[in-house]
Amino acid sequence: MSIATPPVAAKHPHVETHHGIEVSDDYAWLRDPGYPEVTDKAVLAHLEAENAWFEHRMAPQQGRIDALFKEMRARIKEADKSVPQKDGDYVYWIEFEEGAEYKKWWRRPVSGGADQLILDEVALAAGKEYFRLEALAVSNDGRLLAYSTDDNGSERYTARVKDLASGELLGDAIPGTLGALVWVAGDTGLVYTPANEQWRTDRVMLHWLGQPNSADVELYREHDEGFRASAGLTSNDQWLVLASGDHETSEARLVPAKDPLATPLLVRARQAGVEYDLDEREGTLYIHTNDTHENFRLATAPLADPGQWTTLIEGSDDYYLTGVDLFRDFYVTTGRVRGLDRIEVRYYDDPARIEPIQFPEASFSAGLGDNPEWAMDTLRLSYESMVSPASVIDYEVASGAMTTLKVQEIPSGYDAALYETERLEIPARDGTPIPVSLVQRKDRAPGGPLYLYGYGAYGIAIDPGFSTTRLSLIDRGFAYAIAHIRGGDDLGRAWYKAGKLERRTNTFHDFVDVARGLIARGFTQAGQIAIAGGSAGGELMGAVVNSDPQLWGAVAAHVPFVDVLNTMLDPTLPLTPGEWPEWGNPIEDRCAFELIRSYSPYDQVKPQAYPPMLVTAGLNDPRVTYWEPAKWVARLRELKTDQNELLLKTNMDAGHGGKSGRFESLRETAEEFAFVLWQLEGRS
Repeated sequence: MSIATPPVAAKHPHVETHHGIEVSDDYAWLRDPGYPEVTDKAVLAHLEAENAWFEHRMAPQQGRIDALFKEMRARIKEADKSVPQKDGDYVYWIEFEEGAEYKKWWRRPVSGGADQLILDEVALAAGKEYFRLEALAVSNDGRLLAYSTDDNGSERYTARVKDLASGELLGDAIPGTLGALVWVAGDTGLVYTPANEQWRTDRVMLHWLGQPNSADVELYREHDEGFRASAGLTSNDQWLVLASGDHETSEARLVPAKDPLATPLLVRARQAGVEYDLDEREGTLYIHTNDTHENFRLATAPLADPGQWTTLIEGSDDYYLTGVDLFRDFYVTTGRVRGLDRIEVRYYDDPARIEPIQFPEASFSAGLGDNPEWAMDTLRLSYESMVSPASVIDYEVASGAMTTLKVQEIPSGYDAALYETERLEIPARDGTPIPVSLVQRKDRAPGGPLYLYGYGAYGIAIDPGFSTTRLSLIDRGFAYAIAHIRGGDDLGRAWYKAGKLERRTNTFHDFVDVARGLIARGFTQAGQIAIAGGSAGGELMGAVVNSDPQLWGAVAAHVPFVDVLNTMLDPTLPLTPGEWPEWGNPIEDRCAFELIRSYSPYDQVKPQAYPPMLVTAGLNDPRVTYWEPAKWVARLRELKTDQNELLLKTNMDAGHGGKSGRFESLRETAEEFAFVLWQLEGRS
């Protein structure tokens, strides 16, 4: 291939028939038949050719990338540490050293003594292209540290145990874990969830320290291939919770943490569409569930009769109850009212006593921080807004006094007075008001470029938080907006349901209508809007470039879930069975098949002009497999009628999250922003 032309993928006819309908996929060959191993020479050659084209086209932008990276890095305090927090006999914190990509984990005895380095991510990552820490758990007696790491982005972690007195690793090593590590049985056992061949956690296992892995005991096995199993502890550390669920149904069992081999106590058998999670205090279960109201209620039940639920906090159309955290003397509810976070302290002995924690701004993101102990009298909180850097706050429960312990430092300087944020409501085509969070400089000229971000899936809300990287666009005249579209749960569970299954297209329409509304209000112009989304947000990008390509001046689609139909038709893929409650099951349901086919970005690519697009992928990504973006780009190259840029960058040593490390990930953001600035130059 000449570097003067983009790579053209070979076409190998491939037809499958579902519900009597033929589906043609000429680029199906880009899926290596040996996946998750990718060794097919033709596949690798094509991905490398796309990477070479990316490098060639972005080479003239290297100066801009370097400048953006330099200013983004200058906003990060390189030598930094977290606010220490007491947990048992020790105070714990993390530190970044100057220039370090990764953290060091420290502790100090409460009674006094020397600082102790308990885990050095810098040393663990040395010489590796990729590194990520998944789980970290100190034993109850403080002597041992269990942790798990991944060095290729496949999200199959190896768990190890370290003796904190000697600094030596024990002989225990558990490969292929995914999720938390939990100490039980007086710190003689470690509970974990292994990922099976399909990257699904269908078992909860107990590993006895010092014993071979072959002696590990199965505590729970999930037989529904769409459910995932997990393990955790109640807040008082007395009970091991064996949980299982998918996107809309859950089930939990309890086992004494001191006796993990005891017969599990089923709290309530699964019921389709009912989700619940739970905690325990003094023989009473506290159950957070959506069984009577979609915005969840809080119920209680005696351990002796765990399925007998009595309402403590009613479900509400106005208050979306997202979580409950128990402490010895009080409990905390977290939720949202009209999309804004609310934290309330409540009391076991006085249900009518409710103490909301007040915050100063009209739009913000706030939540509980690190609160590891059962007997807390001061809560650690996090707070930020689109103009206020992240803060760590202590809230004294008895008095209500708030003390700011740390505010995110920006070494290169930041003046909040230069910026303004707004919370808008823009009507969608069906009349539904869609919230939009927007930040810009106060001196920005109207009608300029705008960066619009969206996600809209899985009931995940996008908080109006702070970002130092986005300042690189805002200071260059951009407005930055977040569209809180249906499919997320920003406005409650009904908001989520209004963007899934048969109502999935609301998500795409909302995003387009927000863009049109921002144009109508004078914030920007058609062709001056850069849009971005990743994973399911990448599916959003694919849908809106098919439907309304003329609106967008540049598109960044990160690890985009764009081959929706083929993925949902393949139950052998890691996530597929668990995703059917979110998207529908096109194997069994012809209506689901036809609906997914009608919006699946890969299936709906057509001969038309498309905007400039930057697409990313991860070769080891188990969530959105690399061939989805690769096939999509191949079909776009075949059918699009324009000469606009279309670039695909595949991280050959990473997975769903892209490059690891706090600075390497910045470089990828700098590449995206350089692409956006390049494409929007000269547009009006």
